[in-house]
Amino acid sequence: MRFNPIAFVLNIFIPLAIGALGAYFTSSSVKTWYVTLAKPSFNPPDAIFAPVWTCLYILIGTAAYLVWQKRHTIKQLPRTISIYFVQLILNLMWSFIFFYTRQINVALFEIIFLLIAIIINAIMFYKIDKTAGLLFVPYILWVSFATLLTYNIFILN
Repeated sequence: MRFNPIAFVLNIFIPLAIGALGAYFTSSSVKTWYVTLAKPSFNPPDAIFAPVWTCLYILIGTAAYLVWQKRHTIKQLPRTISIYFVQLILNLMWSFIFFYTRQINVALFEIIFLLIAIIINAIMFYKIDKTAGLLFVPYILWVSFATLLTYNIFILN
């Protein structure tokens, strides 16, 4: 298939924009409330989060582009698009719930639904384009780690 730079940039832009909105919600608490929380010993330094999420959003957008290229062959295109946007919205909502509303318990339940949605999305993408599905593996691993981190922060606080 021919590379479409406009579609590629748009597919990268969407998750990056969602991430930027999540960063907005995060910024209200990251240097105030978040620093006061007890965290487990494996909590990464704050400086790690932005570059990791940026890379993940680029991978997510790249996967979406690969699926977009095959859109004419996808039998359940509306369902595929829906699950993609559901997981992006759940991703955004976690930042809002955890950092903006500071409800760790609700964020813990929400991140479990996020992880399930990401796994479903990865499987759907994999069936369409193996590379697209595999590009979700780092995202699954990071959100699995974030789920463990959220659980431990909930327990410690």
